Amino acid sequence: MSGKTAAIVVAAGRGSRFGGGPPKQYTPLAGRPILTHALARLAAHPRIGAVRAVIHPEDETAYAEAAAGLDLMPPVHGGADRQESVRHGLESLHEENPSNILIHDAARPLLEADVVERLLSALEQAPGALPVLPVADTLKRGAGARVVETVPRTDLYRAQTPQAFHFQAILAAHRAAAGRQLTDDAAVAEAAGLPVALVEGSPKLLKITTAADLSEAESWLRPGLSAQPPAGEVRVGQGFDVHRFGPGEAVILCGLRIPHSQALVGHSDADVALHALTDAILGALADGDIGSHFPPSDPTWRGAESARFLQHAGTLVTARGGRLLHCDVTLICEAPKISPHRPAMRQRVADILGLAVERISVKATTTEKLGFTGRGEGIAAQATATLELPPGP
Repeated sequence: MSGKTAAIVVAAGRGSRFGGGPPKQYTPLAGRPILTHALARLAAHPRIGAVRAVIHPEDETAYAEAAAGLDLMPPVHGGADRQESVRHGLESLHEENPSNILIHDAARPLLEADVVERLLSALEQAPGALPVLPVADTLKRGAGARVVETVPRTDLYRAQTPQAFHFQAILAAHRAAAGRQLTDDAAVAEAAGLPVALVEGSPKLLKITTAADLSEAESWLRPGLSAQPPAGEVRVGQGFDVHRFGPGEAVILCGLRIPHSQALVGHSDADVALHALTDAILGALADGDIGSHFPPSDPTWRGAESARFLQHAGTLVTARGGRLLHCDVTLICEAPKISPHRPAMRQRVADILGLAVERISVKATTTEKLGFTGRGEGIAAQATATLELPPGP
């Protein structure tokens, strides 16, 4: 990972100010845990190569559900406070040695790609960067119930996350500051003498601390929610793919290895079913095709599992505040026979996307010996994906 950007999401807190129930990072926001939104938006950014969560040891099951379908590094356990949790996350990436690191709070779910771009651009000139909003309200210092003085608000800012740093510099700073309980990573950098650049933050990057904050975040994701719950915008995308047969002993279909007298040929694992479904999801998002996201000219994807492509497409839906409603795949081939494997195929696709298996359909048909599939020269697949996005303007 050396030379790339990684991100850690701090999600080990208990959220005591939020009230009863589960820790706030696992509280639903627009139908998905708050943490899922934070993870998905980082994982979907093309300049972020890896994302890792720092979680509480008691939250393994809740985290697994929140992270289902996302392409993430395994989580690590946090410490006694936020600063120690961040240090654990940084130490876990020591061997990977990314060039830059984004440190983000799980309680800020509405990260926008533009903020990430501004942070990474700032790191070209400084070892640290912090998204901020100027203070708009008049500030008062009080003692008890009385005003003592008015505090000038010139050059005062509200700090947000993610905060971005050169990895080795902030790792060294956190090691030096161990036990000091500083309130954010910019403060750790300041204590180490590291300059931190200011970049424009976003009103959407609010930190969810109370139920009112949660309602505000819902209103950002679903405009007009306070007036009446909108149905959302339903979209349908379609995908089609073909792979020819070559030498081998098995084919990969819907993420499963199916014994066969031949294999499918392709730059990745040639899973024609998942390629078609990935394109269907991207089509519904109007976000290019599988080749634009994973170019066959890039050796990174040689032999890659197509489940990674499908996870990425699902992550993009989550990052847009949407949800997948239904996926339908049709395999077109004379052999191998699909029906014995259909239940396992449906379950595998459901697991990749983090959906209930009832939302996944897998079918098969032949072309009655006609065409290239009828001659046994390859397999074709077509797919449709139905998803819901927040209403547009």
